[in-house]
Amino acid sequence: MTVRQDMIRQALAEAGTFLSAQDLHARLRSAGHRIGLATVYRTLHALADEGAVDAVRDWGGQTIYRACGTREHHHHLVCRRYGRTVEVPGAVLEEWAARVGRAHGFTGIAPIAEFFGTCADCAASAPPSAGRGQALP
Repeated sequence: MTVRQDMIRQALAEAGTFLSAQDLHARLRSAGHRIGLATVYRTLHALADEGAVDAVRDWGGQTIYRACGTREHHHHLVCRRYGRTVEVPGAVLEEWAARVGRAHGFTGIAPIAEFFGTCADCAASAPPSAGRGQALP
């Protein structure tokens, strides 16, 4: 891992939640790091390709990133309100996707899924309509 990759992965780990490339860049700059936004994007893409960071599209369609908790294939439950994320093992979803794919004549199914909802903490502290359809910061 390069120095920049390590710096970016560490910043994501410290954040503890998903961040956009722009938000991550702003955090790095405010911490005194001299790094360009294009470098942040390139590094995030490389880390995502290696499986070192998770990259998902938020409710508004923007790609957001966070330090990956496991190297095993997994999916995510993401709270729409504050981005709390739970990693879900991929096996059950992959078996289901393969079964559905076979039923329709598909092979080589590679499911990639993110599930957005409201976590229990946010649901308990918010009015019933809060948190629906909102994009993560």
